[in-house]
Amino acid sequence: MPRSVNHVASKAKRTRILKLTKGYFGARKNVWTVAKNTYEKGLTYAYRDRRTKKRNFRALWIQRINAAARIEGISYSKLMGALAKAGIEINRKVLADLAMNNPQAFKAIVDKVK
Repeated sequence: MPRSVNHVASKAKRTRILKLTKGYFGARKNVWTVAKNTYEKGLTYAYRDRRTKKRNFRALWIQRINAAARIEGISYSKLMGALAKAGIEINRKVLADLAMNNPQAFKAIVDKVK
């Protein structure tokens, strides 16, 4: 009995992966084995970096708050401690946005906790 191979499905799978690797450098875009490995590794990076992105943004917000707070004459750690003591529940994302885009509102918050 002849061997049955589903060429339609396997070719479609290869085409789909090669379409996803379009724009990659060299053999990574058109050689099946290299493209497949590159694509799978890219998924690993995507999974990892969805978590790393959260850390990076938090670090960015802290830097922005610290820079704005020092302009107002207070350090980041003292500001955050004073906010907690005053019972002002405002997260770092919003505080950093205020520091960048609305310095008067940020100054008002700092003056309230000083």
